[in-house]
Amino acid sequence: MRKKLDKTDVVIVGMGAAGGVAALPLTNAGLKVVGIEAGGWLNPRDFAPDELRNGTRNWPQSVQKAASEAPTVRSSSNQKAIQGGHPMMNAVGGTSMHYWAQSWRLNPWDFNVVSATKNRYGADRIPNGSTVEDWPFGYDELEPFYEKVEFAVGISGQAGNVRGKINSAGNIFEGERKSEYPMKPLRTSPFTELMTNAAKSLDWKPFQGPAAITSELYDGRPPCQYHGFCNKGGCHVQAKSSTAVTTIPKAVDTGNLNVVTYARVINIVTDNDGKVTGVDYLRGNEEFFQPADVVLMASYAYENVRLLQLSKSRSFPNGLSNNNGQVGRHYLSHHQGSPVIALFPDNLQNWYGLPAQGVAIDDWADDNFDHSEMDFIGGANLWVHTDRKPIGAAKMSTFGRASNWGSDWKKFIMENADKTNTAYIQKTTLPYEGNYLDLDPQVTDPLGFPVTRITASYRTNEKRIAKFSQDMMEKWYLEAGATEILRTGLGGAMGASTHAYGGTRMGNNSETNVVDRWGFSHEVPNLGVLGASVMGTSGARNPTLTVQALSWRTAEHLVANWQSIIG
Repeated sequence: MRKKLDKTDVVIVGMGAAGGVAALPLTNAGLKVVGIEAGGWLNPRDFAPDELRNGTRNWPQSVQKAASEAPTVRSSSNQKAIQGGHPMMNAVGGTSMHYWAQSWRLNPWDFNVVSATKNRYGADRIPNGSTVEDWPFGYDELEPFYEKVEFAVGISGQAGNVRGKINSAGNIFEGERKSEYPMKPLRTSPFTELMTNAAKSLDWKPFQGPAAITSELYDGRPPCQYHGFCNKGGCHVQAKSSTAVTTIPKAVDTGNLNVVTYARVINIVTDNDGKVTGVDYLRGNEEFFQPADVVLMASYAYENVRLLQLSKSRSFPNGLSNNNGQVGRHYLSHHQGSPVIALFPDNLQNWYGLPAQGVAIDDWADDNFDHSEMDFIGGANLWVHTDRKPIGAAKMSTFGRASNWGSDWKKFIMENADKTNTAYIQKTTLPYEGNYLDLDPQVTDPLGFPVTRITASYRTNEKRIAKFSQDMMEKWYLEAGATEILRTGLGGAMGASTHAYGGTRMGNNSETNVVDRWGFSHEVPNLGVLGASVMGTSGARNPTLTVQALSWRTAEHLVANWQSIIG
């Protein structure tokens, strides 16, 4: 029998990067919050620098739920979806426990892609079939919340535009900031210095990227030790600025946050008027109903969408907040594929380190360059970084110089293990008709609930960006002295990604968006959605910092408008 619990002010579904940030302004304002998390608390012993466990076996202590509900994937609606892996994990702090910790702001252009493109190049430059819309607000409105998160969790970096003053050591293309980063950037390495000098010789504008990793003593946490294993690995000294060691403990310390671990929300409950009244969740073999005045969904994009589609009622027969048929629409994921791989004649001194310890080029990102003669809009951030470990090195390409097995392969690996580098290129991706999320009619999780089905593929605009960015990346590598270049394909099916966007898009028009400019449902006034599922564009950026800034903004709006929201 379902057990009814005492009512709380707010219930947050998911205590990861998004929910873990929102909890702090809510609890500081005195609201009582229950955070429901599918995983548990992790500790430094869970963060051993173990490449086999963390990278190859994918943190077995934290992926059971996520792995059991991995989405199915297909390129188009006339194909059969096949099940793949799930890129996320379950724990207090969520994937902010083991992400790369690159912490970017979006470029101002990313907030008004449609109007800016039309004004500069004409209306015909918006790709056919794209459902992209301008955001309901611009960069300037989100800037204060970027700043609040950067100081609350601890971001290191070098600003390039503080109150209009340009610093060429930072990103000169970034939107204007009110302040410097709270910490200096992570240190360089011989390899990143090599690539920085090569970029300068091309007259490009290299800079060290921002990271949610301490570069000095900050808020009681020690600086990064640069031992490596940050790729799918936690930090045993708490230098990585996960919400599990920053905002969540502070929210708990207010006495207003109760974190319920190893709990699976299975339904968002509504009353006869269509307002949410709380959530049903399973913990062990027991079922509970947690009543609340407000529900904030803060799971990953796939799970936010799936839970809405599963939460059917008389008022919402097609899923909660889906009477306009927009839940699952406008889906996109970052085009992180199509990397370029380079072989150098000498060792790069690139062992260990961390993926957020790198150098970036934004000259070809967003609309930072003239697209008048281009056959696409948008662009790519070029990124190279340290982070080499034994298993990863053993998987390196042989560039056609040796077999992929046997003595010749071993000899090649031993001679060249520290002579290669793979670029990380993030590209603009737009939403399109035909790219969407729904419930798979055949595949279920162990509880019998349908898993998410991803129907999506990269389109012509994105593939042209991939080709152009590969050209620029090859040019950069060659300038740095590379002797061999290997390009991969330009992308096809859009599989499950750590950078998934859309499905509950934010916008003023209720007929094309699920939530309003504050992140609250157009159809359910006391239901909020946090996470990249509300984002309508990706930019050439990791989404985490933008997700967290949006979460803080939604939380502050809830506090300021409490009575009107709960009715």
